[in-house]
Amino acid sequence: MRYITVRLLLALPALWLIVTMVFLLAHVVPGDPVEQMLGEGARAEDVQQLRHTLGLDLPVSVQYGRYIKGIVHGDLGESFRFQQPVAHVVLSHYPATLELAIVALLVCAAMGIPGGLIAAERRGTATDHAVGVLTLLGLSIPNFALGPVLILLFSVILGWLPVSGRGGIAHLALPAITLGAAFAAILTRMVRTSAIEELSSDYVRTARAKGLSESAVLFRHAFRNALIPILTVLGLQFGTLLAGAIITETIFSWPGIGRLTVQAIQARDYPLLQGCILLIAVSYVGVNFLTDLACALADPRVRLE
Repeated sequence: MRYITVRLLLALPALWLIVTMVFLLAHVVPGDPVEQMLGEGARAEDVQQLRHTLGLDLPVSVQYGRYIKGIVHGDLGESFRFQQPVAHVVLSHYPATLELAIVALLVCAAMGIPGGLIAAERRGTATDHAVGVLTLLGLSIPNFALGPVLILLFSVILGWLPVSGRGGIAHLALPAITLGAAFAAILTRMVRTSAIEELSSDYVRTARAKGLSESAVLFRHAFRNALIPILTVLGLQFGTLLAGAIITETIFSWPGIGRLTVQAIQARDYPLLQGCILLIAVSYVGVNFLTDLACALADPRVRLE
């Protein structure tokens, strides 16, 4: 309980700083949301009245105080564009982003963990070099370039998968691969490094001296002890997947928080933009907290740090 309490207390200042930065950045973005809503030909009286109704004519300090007070009471304001409570709008789009991030993380783990273990077991061989080339390729190609290539190949040329939208597994395949490919490359390198370090340990040599097979040594001993850095990377990647889905969701017209954030920026919808980034930040902090707990469960020595 002490470990959990300390982690929660450390998360509170981070959330406050994120909320403050989001508020200030949203007001620094050039453009007037009132002009976006009424158009350039609107009368000055109408513009002034709407600005007063939305509270945009108040000093920034007063707006900030109202925003913090609203967050404490669970009120994120009302979206300028949708004319609905921000909490309702962002929560209605959040399941799509969460679904995409989870599937992308599964794709990342399915590719990264076996690839890293195979490269570690066959260190210095052609297989290890091939895995290294593939990880370098995955790190070099950004998702805004990989996404259109996958659409061209699997949707336009082969016609196997849908181009965009949210539906079943077929709709998830391309955006999940696009989002998880680069992180799979990072995870592969992390697993390889951790496994190689563990394979050179004394307990591994003892296990081999007992006559255990290489697969038993690798999976039952080395991999199990290399879990701490792997869990940490997976947790950080999941948080990054939630935050980094903006480009992927835009490419595939995925109705999640990332695409909603782009729409909020284009419309200068301050409350909606703040709500989107706040939800992403809270998710990131929550994932890091759960990662700390998972590491503490995997290795009790972590609780003493």
